Amino acid sequence: MVLPTGVYRADHVGSFLRPSALLSVREKVATKQLPPSDLHALEDRCIADVVKKQLAAGLRSITDGEFRRAYFHLDFLQHFSGISIQGQTGTIRPHGFSPPVLAVTGKLGHPSTPIQVADFKFLEKHIGAAAASSKVCIPSPTMVHFRGGRASIDIKAYPDLDPFFADLAKVYQDELAALYAAGCRFVQLDDTNLAYLCDPEMRKAAAERNEDLEALPRRYAELINAAIGARPRDMKVGIHLCRGNYRSKWFASGGYEPVAEVLFKELDVDAYFLEYDDARSGDFEPLRHLPEHKVVVLGLMSSKKNTLDDKAEIIERLGQAAAKCKGGLDQLCLSHQCGFSSTAEGNELTEEEQWAKVRLEVEIAKEVWGDDISK
Repeated sequence: MVLPTGVYRADHVGSFLRPSALLSVREKVATKQLPPSDLHALEDRCIADVVKKQLAAGLRSITDGEFRRAYFHLDFLQHFSGISIQGQTGTIRPHGFSPPVLAVTGKLGHPSTPIQVADFKFLEKHIGAAAASSKVCIPSPTMVHFRGGRASIDIKAYPDLDPFFADLAKVYQDELAALYAAGCRFVQLDDTNLAYLCDPEMRKAAAERNEDLEALPRRYAELINAAIGARPRDMKVGIHLCRGNYRSKWFASGGYEPVAEVLFKELDVDAYFLEYDDARSGDFEPLRHLPEHKVVVLGLMSSKKNTLDDKAEIIERLGQAAAKCKGGLDQLCLSHQCGFSSTAEGNELTEEEQWAKVRLEVEIAKEVWGDDISK
C-alpha cells in the first residue's frame, strides 16, 4: 500500500531531549531573570540544530522537537480562550506524573493569531529542500475533557456538554484550517485518554466520575472526527495513544481491546502511533480490526531506556504484528513508543544515546522494508 503523506517506515512521535542550555534559559525566563525574547532566540537556534540531527539520523518526518513547550499539551491548549491551567506544578505518582489540570472557565474560542502556524513556517524553512516533510504535533481535543470531566467545565458557560464538544471541535477546525493554508499537510494528535481507557484502574476512576465507559470512547471518536472532519483530503492526520512519559516513567497499562473497534473502525484518522514497547500494552490481537487502507506506526522500541533495543527481537515482533493485519507488513511502520521528552525534563538518557536509538530504528526499518522509508 502507499503510505499516507507524512508517514514513514521509520517514524517518531515528535519530541526530543532539550539541550541543557535551553532548559537553563527557560528556567531563568520563568523566574524573570531573562526576557522571553532570549528564550525564543535560543529556541530558534536549537530547533535549527535538531532538524539537522533528525535528517542526519535518517528520519524523514521532521518536527521541531517540541522545543518551544514545557508540556506536550498545556502550552498549546492554554492559547484557547476559556481554558485556564489550575496550579503550576504537577503530581508525582508511583508509575508516573500528573501535570497541572486544565479547567474550562468560559466559552471556548480560537485566538486571532493561529497557535502553530509561525512555528510550522520556521520548521519548513529549516527543512528546506531536503527529501523530508514536516510534522506538526498538537494535543488531542480529548485532553480538555478526560481528567476533569464534567466538574472541570464551567456550568454557566456550558450547562449542557453538547455545545462544549461542538465548540471544542470548532477551535480545532480553525487551527487546522490555518495550518493547511500555511502549507502543513500532516498533523499528529497526541492523545492519552483513549489509552487510559484501556487501564483497569483509570477505567474505575472514570466510572467513579459517572462516565459511561461504553459510550466515552465513541464520544471521543465523534469529537476527534468533528475536529478534523473539515480538513482537505490532502491533509493527513495521525493519532498517538500515549500511556504516560515523564522522566522514563509510565502512567497507564492495559491492552487496546477495550477501545480497539472504535479506534480502528470509527476514528477517521490516516495513521495510528501505538505504544507497544513492553507487556503493558498487551498483545497484537487488536490489530485484527485495522482497516486495509490505514497504517499503524508500531512503537516497539523504547524511548524510556538508555540502552539499545534488540534488533532481532524488534524484527520478530514486527512479524508477529504483521500476522494480525490484513495487509501484513505493508500496513506497519516502526517507531519508539513515545517521544524522548514529552515534558521539558525529558527521559533518563543522554542526547548521544537518543540519536543512537534513532539510527538503530532507521537501520531496522531499511532492513525490513528497503532503503526508501517513504514506501
